[in-house]
Amino acid sequence: MSAPAPPWLTVDRAVVSIALVYPMRGPAGMFGPTCELCAQLAVEEINRSGGVLGREVRLVPVDGGAPPAEVAAEVEALVSVGAVQGVTGWHISSVRQALAPRVAHRVPYVYTALYEGGERTEGVFLTSETPDAQLWPAMRLLAREQGVRRWFVVGNDYVWPRRTARAAQRYALRGGGQVVGLHFLPLDAHDFTEVLRRIEHSDADGVLMLLVGADAVRFNRAFARSGLDQRCLRLSTLMDENMLLASGAGATRRLYSTAGFFAGLVTQENLDFHGEFVRRFGVEAPPLGSLGESCYEGVMLLAALIGQARTLDVRAIETAADTVAYQGPRGRLRLRQRHVRQRIYLAEADGLDFTVLAQL
Repeated sequence: MSAPAPPWLTVDRAVVSIALVYPMRGPAGMFGPTCELCAQLAVEEINRSGGVLGREVRLVPVDGGAPPAEVAAEVEALVSVGAVQGVTGWHISSVRQALAPRVAHRVPYVYTALYEGGERTEGVFLTSETPDAQLWPAMRLLAREQGVRRWFVVGNDYVWPRRTARAAQRYALRGGGQVVGLHFLPLDAHDFTEVLRRIEHSDADGVLMLLVGADAVRFNRAFARSGLDQRCLRLSTLMDENMLLASGAGATRRLYSTAGFFAGLVTQENLDFHGEFVRRFGVEAPPLGSLGESCYEGVMLLAALIGQARTLDVRAIETAADTVAYQGPRGRLRLRQRHVRQRIYLAEADGLDFTVLAQL
């Protein structure tokens, strides 16, 4: 006798099921728990308010840390049998590139990770930062305030770091500086000997980190042990509070991060978000950060898109998208050309916390 199917594989017309694609393994797996809890918090808030189209919202977890082709095949199978009616979550760009062509024309897909820019696939909606609005203003400010002119770029070897590095080369030249070195490492990197040697022998005064999760944590520790933090500041466009905590206070000197959300932002919306998160999951829950918070927004935006269109049809959702707004920890946000318009900040690590220095 075969085992019963998981409950989320049962097609229930009274439920809107959303595939939540987030990392459960690999270097990004360290902030997977925060992604899951933030998305669950959003679902519970939506359901208390009547759900979507009068139907309860339910999450279907998918491991976004698996190889991209496997993730795409699993989500496509869920869509094909009618087990999910939408997709959201934080996962790397390689997963998005494999997934979008297979599902985005069939169900709405809200991608919540910062990315390299340029996504135009029908049915894909994006909540997070792109280099033109995030990296360029941060490099410009650090050049002006800290005198950084010579950048060394270290990143993982896939589409987001490589395309962002090319953008960084343009931005450095535009600001009167230059990128003096590039080095790419495989995901789940542990040995930073060669890249640290190259940075030491360069004349870099700034290091742009385009590393994911635990890779960035291990690099921070190795960078501090080498003493290079005495000479070079670091800037990351992917560094949240979970990664800061894992790096340790001794590895965060002169470390800057740029993002649309920091846990320490003092706004009423953020204070309310923290209060609800702690009330629901307790003080021992994983720290809030931009990556987990993005999954809360992903669910909220997906619900708003469906609610505004009053249908699950992706073409109708696309047509109505530019009229959609939603409320979240970053205030009230709107879509423009399927990207969320947002404020972006620069913060400096202070031990195990971030101090927000400026809105970019």
